[in-house]
Amino acid sequence: MPSLYPASDPIRAEWLSVGEGHHIYVEEAGLSSGLPVVFLHGGPGGGCKPSHRQFFDPGRYRSFLIDQRGAGRSTPCGEIFANTTQTLIADLEHVRQWANVERWVLFAGSWGAALALAYAEQYPARVLGMVLRGTFLARSRDMDWFLGAGAGRLLPQAWHAFTGATADIGQDIPSLHAAIFDADMTLALRVAQAWSAWSTEVVMYGFDSAPHEPPLPDVELLAKMRLELHYARAGYFLRDNQLLEEIARVPHVPTHLIHGQRDITCAPEAAWAVHQALPWSTLEIIRTAGHLSGESKIQEALIRAADRLSDTLVPRG
Repeated sequence: MPSLYPASDPIRAEWLSVGEGHHIYVEEAGLSSGLPVVFLHGGPGGGCKPSHRQFFDPGRYRSFLIDQRGAGRSTPCGEIFANTTQTLIADLEHVRQWANVERWVLFAGSWGAALALAYAEQYPARVLGMVLRGTFLARSRDMDWFLGAGAGRLLPQAWHAFTGATADIGQDIPSLHAAIFDADMTLALRVAQAWSAWSTEVVMYGFDSAPHEPPLPDVELLAKMRLELHYARAGYFLRDNQLLEEIARVPHVPTHLIHGQRDITCAPEAAWAVHQALPWSTLEIIRTAGHLSGESKIQEALIRAADRLSDTLVPRG
């Protein structure tokens, strides 16, 4: 079974000024002459981790990890001004040009998969291939599923706890958004904690081992949850179903879709819809896996896909 590649340090790490007061954190690792690949994290607001470099063979790939605006190590932390899907796409082009890369592979999961599709639809000539995990399509039906219509029926205790913690506010996105940005910090933090607890229960559904990560400090938690609700409130700055309506713009490049059958954050139907729209793509549904890239079977599938993509695009001599 494939395992993560050995941990290694970045070749370089910088904060790039991308305008409107934002500085995004970017790091490069692997082989300087290797196949370029950019890792797009989820959330929005998730940020990258050192282990994300380990999906790529350092002897074949030149990898770029980017913390999106307001996320991770990018500054200002949690900033929502000039923070939209369109500005994130512009930031990717900024990084590509900074790195002097003509085309690159998009390796993305969850919200990152939505961002990858949006980028590929806007800049198809810049895409060499794609690996998409736990695809999110940012449709209203996807948010309805997440907020009770589907996930709540599978996790009734967690949904009951969430609705209890937000009973005086409501569980619709506009109300949650207003509360988490309220000047009353006690209210804002209560909503952030409730949203985080519910989200964690959903993304952990089907996970084969519990993660051991310390809780975020209140300031960081509030910043991250505000970013998530900022995007959700705006419909992810996309028309409803825009990604599928414009998917014909995606280039005919090697595309691997990986999705857990037990993923209730982003239902497998989303990956199926993309696969049907991109008939040259491969789709791997993993029956015993959920949503997260850290699950052993998802991890193995992602590494296989990255290895296969490098063999396709840069055959061994």
